[in-house]
Amino acid sequence: MWTVVYMAHNKVDANKIKEILIQESFLVKLKGIGKEEDGVYEVLVPSGEAEEAHEVLVNL
Repeated sequence: MWTVVYMAHNKVDANKIKEILIQESFLVKLKGIGKEEDGVYEVLVPSGEAEEAHEVLVNL
């Protein structure tokens, strides 16, 4: 199961967060909300890694 750890307001920001998490060795998926290219994106990690991923993001 996957858990949302960040909501980005566009694809560029979502990809930046994704790359940060990948560099920290997390598995990451992006899920677009809505139909627009620059809509909202959920950044997801496996549920077991969500707390650690959130800590990485808080410490940016």
